[in-house]
Amino acid sequence: MGNKQYVYLFTEGKAGMKSLLGGKGANLAEMTNIGLPVPPGLTITTEACNDYNRLGKIFPEGLEEEIKTKLAAVESEVGKKFGDPSNPLLVSVRSGAPVSMPGMMDTILNLGLNDVTVQGLIAATRDERFAMDCYRRFIQMFSDVVLGIEHHRFETILEEEKEQAGVRFDHQLDATVLHRVVGAYKKLVTRHAGREFPQDPIVQLMMAVRAVFESWNNQRAIVYRKINKIPDDLGTAVNVQSMAYGNMGNDCGTGVAFTRNPSTGERVLYGEYLLNAQGEDVVAGIRTPQPIDKLEEEMPEVYRQFADTCALLEKHYRDMQDIEFTIERGRLYMLQTRTGKRTAAAAIKIAVDMVREGLITREEALLRVDPTQLDQLLHRRIDPGAKLRVIAQGLPASPGAASGTVVFDADEAEQMGNDGQRVILVRTETTPDDIHGIVAAQGVLTSRGGMTSHAAVVARGMGKPCVCGCESIKIEYEAGRFNVNGLVVKAGDVISIDGATGRVILGEVPMIEPQLSSEFQTMLAWADETRRLGVRANADTPEDASKAREFGAAGIGLCRTEHMFMAQDRLPIVQEMILATTQEEREAALARLLPMQQGDFYGILKAMAGFPVTIRLLDPPLHEFLPNAEELLVEITTLKLTGGDQEVIAGREELLKKVRGLSEFNPMLGHRGCRLGITFPEVYAMQSRAVFGAVVQLVKEGYEVIPEVEIPLVGNVKELTFLKEQTVRIAEEVMRATGVKFEYTVGTMIEVPRACATADEIAEEADFFSFGTNDLTQTTLGFSRDDAEGKFLPAYLQQKILQDNPFAVLDREGVGKLMRMAVELGRKTKADLPIGICGEHGGEPSSIEFCHLIGLDFVSCSPYRVPIARLAAAQAAIRHK
Repeated sequence: MGNKQYVYLFTEGKAGMKSLLGGKGANLAEMTNIGLPVPPGLTITTEACNDYNRLGKIFPEGLEEEIKTKLAAVESEVGKKFGDPSNPLLVSVRSGAPVSMPGMMDTILNLGLNDVTVQGLIAATRDERFAMDCYRRFIQMFSDVVLGIEHHRFETILEEEKEQAGVRFDHQLDATVLHRVVGAYKKLVTRHAGREFPQDPIVQLMMAVRAVFESWNNQRAIVYRKINKIPDDLGTAVNVQSMAYGNMGNDCGTGVAFTRNPSTGERVLYGEYLLNAQGEDVVAGIRTPQPIDKLEEEMPEVYRQFADTCALLEKHYRDMQDIEFTIERGRLYMLQTRTGKRTAAAAIKIAVDMVREGLITREEALLRVDPTQLDQLLHRRIDPGAKLRVIAQGLPASPGAASGTVVFDADEAEQMGNDGQRVILVRTETTPDDIHGIVAAQGVLTSRGGMTSHAAVVARGMGKPCVCGCESIKIEYEAGRFNVNGLVVKAGDVISIDGATGRVILGEVPMIEPQLSSEFQTMLAWADETRRLGVRANADTPEDASKAREFGAAGIGLCRTEHMFMAQDRLPIVQEMILATTQEEREAALARLLPMQQGDFYGILKAMAGFPVTIRLLDPPLHEFLPNAEELLVEITTLKLTGGDQEVIAGREELLKKVRGLSEFNPMLGHRGCRLGITFPEVYAMQSRAVFGAVVQLVKEGYEVIPEVEIPLVGNVKELTFLKEQTVRIAEEVMRATGVKFEYTVGTMIEVPRACATADEIAEEADFFSFGTNDLTQTTLGFSRDDAEGKFLPAYLQQKILQDNPFAVLDREGVGKLMRMAVELGRKTKADLPIGICGEHGGEPSSIEFCHLIGLDFVSCSPYRVPIARLAAAQAAIRHK
């Protein structure tokens, strides 16, 4: 075997030699070869390990000689000698398998120290405490890893000495004590190992190499390999690297740096260092470090080399790097480099800059930014440097941060908000009746409800911060206060919420305003050129529609008409319409609503002129527009007990009867959507008239409008046939009456499993499909969303029954399979049938990727998620070329 090369210097290896030199060895060789100042060293190959095990745990012939020869080359490069009493070479020994594995040997530092060479280290560093501490740690590590003496036996000795000296931390022990500790450690070794601690550095090294080879076959490693199907004959390499010391005087130092600013992405070196210090001193925070540019004054030559090295690293790894370095007597050494963590703003700037610098392609740049991180940039956020008094933790339901006065009532919130006061609306949960209060508030906090509760969905749509399901808050409406772990917060007190983390904070906090950089716009422009999926927005008001255009939405994929019914000036008329006992009464109320609805549609279609607008006809059950039965009962009882007006009481009792008549056991599956349109066709008729009336107005004014009328909750093609006929009839009546011709389409939401299974039939009548995945998820899983999120979903996620919340991340196996079926069947009937998605999943990256894969035409999401969807759609297109 004598002709096999068992030992490679770092200068001899290459990145591609991973199976021979192990992952770490190959990486060290690569860094050395591209010209990085890595502390010199050598790697003993995986073949040496395999031969050692094959020969029955004997070193293969010539291995020790080869190690000595290569070590001499390292000595001359470093200018120190192994075992030299005045200027000793000390090394670290690490294992390095071709695949990373637990249970392998821990690192041994400062190998080569003994009773003589430790004096050389004292002389070199002029720091007896430091040298003795290195020696103590080396004996402890070596004895644990190589001689098998448990770590805790040494710790006991150290603890006793600390107690006697009356100190808490290791670094507070002085040199005299450490001399005593070393003596006690050596006695401990003799007692437990039956031999003295080895003093010859070469003996120490060969014993350490043997220990690494042995660790390849320890129990933990064998079991791990079996479970992960890793072959037993890969073997492990051994890396022996010279130690560099940053504490040998004022021409030495140690530090950590990023090749660009990790907060802003600016192309400047960013980091800090300490002169005459070891690595742990920077981390321990015992002394205050200097900013990296100070190094330019103190050691201009080293700084120049450092700057060149950073440029070299970026060129090689093509990304921003996070680097640990040491300077020993004016020589720079790189200890470690890895890809640096960064903020969203920095990630975008770095990616765009690197394209401009020619380091990466546009496609790589688009993949470098995590779309969900964009949320940080679109909303106000809490200054990361601020001191906060966090009083509760809820769910991060809608990103952004806000401070304001606590208000418990939506009407009061509206009043104060309109007077220019900043308020936070605090409710147990919100209902559609609270919309006006949410509009006027800075943010919303609820003690119940999940990430997809009413408050969360509405706040996300408006781009307002919201914290939901904050169960530690106990609200007492009557007393006008809430209680959280013994702290009482009253109406009028100021709190802050952080919708990105779910934190609730006492008092006002400093904020950072969002600003969208030119790089952000560039990145999104590249995304638009790359993606296949269209991106629209869910918007119910002209303001939302304008916001969506600003963020780059090409149309509205869902305009919910029920939100318009909730406005304070309309609710009474809507209630009149619901409570009408004759068709005439109902028609009269609808006639008063018509001009209002027409005004709504006029504003939205105008804001989106030139782009498609999908208008969904009324979807929720009627009882949502009526007062709550329990509240009515309380009101009636109070009136009776306080001698209230008989006529008022009779009116309220009549209303209660109606509310009870409309109440349902399961409203989600009840009288809503197209079922309502079929039993009360006049409601949908009024809405269609309002849509087409607005279209005529705009066409006359010279605007191009593309209205799409959407029938919700269709599960049977006959439902659609019935309601489409009515819509078409009204469109034609309006055209005849006004003499204005216009284009429009009628399609449906696909949100129940039967619609997916019969999509080929439904496509005969539908001009387009849009997946309502919020309801499709509920009906496919049989989960009532609010109950699931409140009661059992957290347990399902914790016990890994579900990987993700299916209301946040589309369930590809279940709901996705039905969607795939609907797309295939629908397009079998109409090859060019436009299909989109308008559930909240339309703004979630993994769901968007799935929509790309099954061939949808567009996704639609809340205006603030449009940039996220644009980027995620581009990433899907790149990943699945």
